[in-house]
Amino acid sequence: MSRVLASRQACAGLILVTLFVVVALFAPQLAPWSPSAQNLDEDLRSPSATHLCGQDKLGRDVLSRLLYGARVSLLVGAVVVAISTAVGLAVGSAAGYAGGWTDDALMRAIDILLAFPGMLLAIAISAVLGPSLRNVILALCAGGWMGYARLVRGEVLVWRGREFVSAAVALGATPLRVVSRHVVPQLLAPLLVQATFGMAGAIVAEASLSFLGLGVQPPTPSWGSMVNEGRSFLLIAPHVALFPGLSIIGTVLALNLLAEGLRDALDVRRLD
Repeated sequence: MSRVLASRQACAGLILVTLFVVVALFAPQLAPWSPSAQNLDEDLRSPSATHLCGQDKLGRDVLSRLLYGARVSLLVGAVVVAISTAVGLAVGSAAGYAGGWTDDALMRAIDILLAFPGMLLAIAISAVLGPSLRNVILALCAGGWMGYARLVRGEVLVWRGREFVSAAVALGATPLRVVSRHVVPQLLAPLLVQATFGMAGAIVAEASLSFLGLGVQPPTPSWGSMVNEGRSFLLIAPHVALFPGLSIIGTVLALNLLAEGLRDALDVRRLD
């Protein structure tokens, strides 16, 4: 932790990410207006003292919708990363520690799944299951765990030959105990970095699905759907699409900044 706090890059990213999290958690208290309150007489109004980020085509306050939209983006990112990490950790550990045909079978299955572009797979799953927050999470998890599995498998192959692991096996420890007590703790640093990068990717993917109409459905605000709604008014009311677009960019940059800082501070090998 001291090395992380000593890294300016990691600290800057952590502060920015914490700011976004606080904004999402306290959106009901921070939002000046209801995100669904319509005022058709003031549609597409530019930013003003009353509505700092302007109003959309239905006269709704853009700032309030941005604050509530942060909840959707961060929730999807956190849940997708948590599930993908758990599945990838289990599959990668089994493949790396067992070796032999188990390793070959699991890795070949992952190679086959990786042949499908992740975003296209998510679009297909969302289209089949129907647009909703739960289905977006399922669609992103379906292709998100494979990168974690490959990372864990490679790390387990390195650590399983170390002396302390051999000593635990000689003392009669079961494979599950060896992996969970002796190998997995060594993987926390690279997994943390991978998860931070993965959360940024999940936020972009959720915004993309919502932009296509396959994500969270109205009236629930989502940054991706807000960009989609505002793209028709870029010439007369650019603020409708500009502010949610900047929110996506800012969140992803903050997470990438944090991940880069963590990678350098924790001395993790470069993740491709």
